Formats: sequence, C-alpha cells, structure tokens
Amino acid sequence: MAVRQALGRGLQLGRSLLLRFTAKPGPACSWGRPGPAAGWGRGERRGRAAGPGAEPRGLGLPDRYRFFRQSVVGLAARLQRQFVVRARGGAGPYGRAVFLAFGLGLGLIEEKQAEGRRAALACQEIQAIFTQKNKPVPDALDMRRWQGFRLEDYLIGQSIGKGCSAAVYEATMPTLSQHLEKAEPTSALPGRGPQGEEGEQALGAPAFPFAIKMMWNISAGSSSEAIFRKMSQELVPASRVALTGEYGAVTYRKSKGGLKQLAPHPNIIRVVRAFTSSVPLLPGALTDYPDVLPPCLHPEGLGHGRTLFLVMKNYPCTLRQYLRVNTPSPRLATMMTLQLLEGVDHLVQQRIAHRDLKSDNILVELDADGCPWLVISDFGCCLADERVGLQLPFTSWYVDLGGNGCLRAPEVSTACPGPRAVIDYSKADAWAVGAIAYEIFGLANPFYGQGRAHLESRSYQEAQLPALPESVPLDTRQLVRALLQRETSKRPSARVAANVLHLSLWGEHILALKNLKLDKMISWLLHQSAAALLANRLEKSCVETKLKVLFLANLECDALCQAALLLYSWRVTP
Repeated sequence: MAVRQALGRGLQLGRSLLLRFTAKPGPACSWGRPGPAAGWGRGERRGRAAGPGAEPRGLGLPDRYRFFRQSVVGLAARLQRQFVVRARGGAGPYGRAVFLAFGLGLGLIEEKQAEGRRAALACQEIQAIFTQKNKPVPDALDMRRWQGFRLEDYLIGQSIGKGCSAAVYEATMPTLSQHLEKAEPTSALPGRGPQGEEGEQALGAPAFPFAIKMMWNISAGSSSEAIFRKMSQELVPASRVALTGEYGAVTYRKSKGGLKQLAPHPNIIRVVRAFTSSVPLLPGALTDYPDVLPPCLHPEGLGHGRTLFLVMKNYPCTLRQYLRVNTPSPRLATMMTLQLLEGVDHLVQQRIAHRDLKSDNILVELDADGCPWLVISDFGCCLADERVGLQLPFTSWYVDLGGNGCLRAPEVSTACPGPRAVIDYSKADAWAVGAIAYEIFGLANPFYGQGRAHLESRSYQEAQLPALPESVPLDTRQLVRALLQRETSKRPSARVAANVLHLSLWGEHILALKNLKLDKMISWLLHQSAAALLANRLEKSCVETKLKVLFLANLECDALCQAALLLYSWRVTP
C-alpha cells in the first residue's frame, strides 16, 4: 500500500514536472513561469486556468524540490527527445517504464519528506509541553524580593572555598533561620569544611543555605560602577532581580548593553543577589588571602575597600571533592557526564562559552536516592559578549582566551592571532566535558600532570588518549573519544552528544530495531513523554526523571537523528 501511494503521488509530481519542462515555451515564458502551452495565458494570474477549454496544469512543483531542477531539466529534455512522440500520441514502452521509475522515485522522496514533517511537528509539540515543566524551582530569596541586598542582612559562617579571584563563605539570613531549621537533611556529602578542609556536611544543611562569594578587588577601583563593569562576567548567571538593590527597576544589563543574561537552567548556578559593599574581615582572611585585603585591614594589602558580593545556593561540595570519596557506577557516571553536556548545550544555545570548565568549578548535591546532581559555576572567565557571540576575534596575544589552559580545546590552544583570526568556541566546552569525563569514570584526567601519560591539547593525537574501563558502556566510550576529536567538524555538538547518552541510557529498545524509522522513533518519544510526565508528578527530585524532562524539553528532530546515526555507526563498526 505504501509503494502504491508513493507511486501515485510520484506520478502526479512527474506529470507536473513534464508539463512544466517539456511544454514548448511561449514568447513570455521564463524560468519557473510556463507559457500558454502549460495552461497559463499571458494575461492570466498564476494558479488560474486560461479558459474553460484550457488543459489543467496539474500539481505545482513544491519548494523543497527546487534543488532537483537542473537534473530534472536534463531528464525532461531526454524524455522529450527520446520517448515523447507528440505526432504518434504518446511514448513508447521504454519511455513509460522510465516515467514510472521516475514517478516512483519522486513518490518515495515525497513519503520521506512527509515522515520528516510529522517527526519535526511531534518533536515541537513535545518540546513545548516539557519546556513549561522545566522551569527552575524558586530560590529561598525569591519570596523576599526586596531583601538581601546588603551584606548586613546576612550572618556569615566559615570559609567553604577559595579560588584565584574570590573567597566563598557559607551564609544565612536570620529571618530565614527559624523556617529553615525545620527542614531535615536527607543524606550526607563530603562537604567543604572550615578553611576549605574536607568534612562531612549534610545535604541541604539548613543552618547556612546560601553561599556568598566575595570577589577580590585589586584593579577595579572603589566605585560600584567600576566594580560592576570590571567583574561583569560574574553577573552572567544572575537572576532578573539579583541587581535590583544596586540599580533599582532598571537593570544593569539594560543600562550598559553588551552583557548577556543567561536564562536559568537546572545544571547551571544562579546568582540570586549581587551587590557591592565594604570589604569585611571575615574568618581566615588574614591567613588565606592577606595580600588582597584593603590597607585598612592589612597594612601590606593591595585591595580596594569596596568589592562585589554574589549570593548563591550553598552546595555541599565540588565534583572534585565528591569523586575523592565516591566511585560512581558506569551508569551513574554516564548520567553525570550527561548533565554537564546539558548545561554546556544550554550555554551554546545562549551563545555563551564558559571557558573554565573543571571539576573544581562544578558543584554537587544529592537527590533523595543519593544520585548526584551537577551544577556548573564560576563564570568569571566566560565569553558572553552580545557583539561577538561564540566567534571571538583573535587580533593579538593580549586577547583573553579564558582560564584553565590545560583544558582548552585544540582550536583554542593552537590559534594564532591575526587581523582576521577568529576562534570558534561553539564546541570548546564540549571538548572540556570529554576530558572531565575521565575523572568521572575513575581515571586521571589525561590533560593534567606531567610525564608520559600527560597530554597537551595543542599537540596530542586521538590515538594517545587512554582507554576508558571496559565496564563503561561502548556508546559512552565512543562518545568521549568523539568529544576529544581535534577537528571540530568531527566533534559532535553538546546537543547531539547529550542525545547520544539519552538514547543509550533509555532508548536501547528502539535502537535495537534493524529498520529504525522516524515514525517508530516518534512513538517511542511519546511513550517516554507520558512516562516522564507521570514520574515528574510523583518524584520531582529524582535525577533520572529530571534528565528525561531536560531531554524532552530540548527535543530537536535533526539533532536526534544525528545522534541515532552516530550510535548506529559505532555499533556497526566499533
């Protein structure tokens, strides 16, 4: 029945083509505008018959077949010369056979196009449903819209981390303490203890639900205007109301321009408050970072008296700390890698590059079952310029290429400056995820350290990459190697890579089919959608459920087909 329908449709299209291309053109005929012999009179408007006795012009050529025009012109000319004998009233047997074959081919193309349209429409409808379900959970400060814009509003605890440009402290608001103390911790993680030492910290510890990041201000001056301008990259993941305390109803982004605002995502940190204040003498300051303190607090300090403070959710530990005491199973490690790809894909869609991905900048919390949920943080080195997007002009060596030189993608580390040189960051963060995946799967990152096992992104070859353990699924092993391809054209995008892991984790049944068609894929997606909607109502904190919702909220037919083709090629030729 499908072949008959395809043949019928193809014959209609073939007749339309032959009417258009084999008819003798009139004086006013031009390309795509047949003369009177095709059924259009000189004074007639397209789509109307020339008169009561005019021959119907048949079906018009759809726009999607325009790329066949040159080949169709040649075929129609040959058919006209060899098989269409107007004087004898028709074509010979061989001509009819060619015409049937031609019609069948067009019909099969039409059927494939119709299947693609159905799949694309179904993906759009599923995506629209789950985009609404994927909204982030409101932060604790969201309910207090006009509070938390002063350092005095917070009770600051011990240090929980220190980097090259800031110190992070646990914090709470006294007005929230009584409400949050009623919450009970669900599980424990290797937390960041006082002065950065490791210790046991309960997940979602109610005593200090916030983390305050105090930036070190050495060169930005003491005015709020200068501080916000100098440290603007830190404000990329800030919420809509985060800057309200400093700039009122008119946000800093609207007033300054050029600074992107990152839409919320479950795998990316949110800055809920951002404000400037005088630098206080916090616990451990004189020991951990005396040189960046202002002279009023430390005589030899080089810092200014005022700086930027960022308020975020307090996560129990970093990915590096989590992996020191935990060895996730291959399936769990695959889901952790998938979360990083989802976060990176969101950045790419927003035309932002993180440029400093590493296990120290990835935060972790656990769900009720003990599964880790990963969150990308620290945007101080990000590329988020409205004017350039992900294409950074590299005119001189003074251009900032981002932090963490060990995990710079090859296209970044090997770039040479020039008047027209441009660095494409669209797949650079995905490459970094491939390198971090070694740590998640229990191996040393091959781009860290020294010795024979150490690789440099500017000079390594794919054959030098260490093999992941055999316990890791084949699809995941192949994907990690694909993410670390030197050539960006061979490297999958973060979206395609995420789809590969989604299909590998939950689509084994559909991938096992020998003849995988789009209609069957859509049936599987509808089944996954129904299951995800039900599970989301019952267990919203489950990591697997949240990942499925993310997958369906970012569903794109083309990217899904690319992922399926990659999986098929790896399984046929491992």
